Amino acid sequence: MGKNQHVTPYSGGGFQVKGAGNSRATKVFDTQREAISFARDIAKNQQSELFIHNRTGQIRERNSYGNDLYPPRG
Repeated sequence: MGKNQHVTPYSGGGFQVKGAGNSRATKVFDTQREAISFARDIAKNQQSELFIHNRTGQIRERNSYGNDLYPPRG
């Protein structure tokens, strides 16, 4: 299982994608939609989780692409 990915506001404007525990952004985007798409691909590849933060920094959405403790019944 890889590092969880976080989409957060970037101090210079736009949004950044950061791996959990990293001090530097993996990549910076103009829009949150672009950042989410990029981070989702990484999270799927690494079988980790994706955390999407709003402009104030609070987590607004969380998606698991790895070992989900509570998978949906199907």
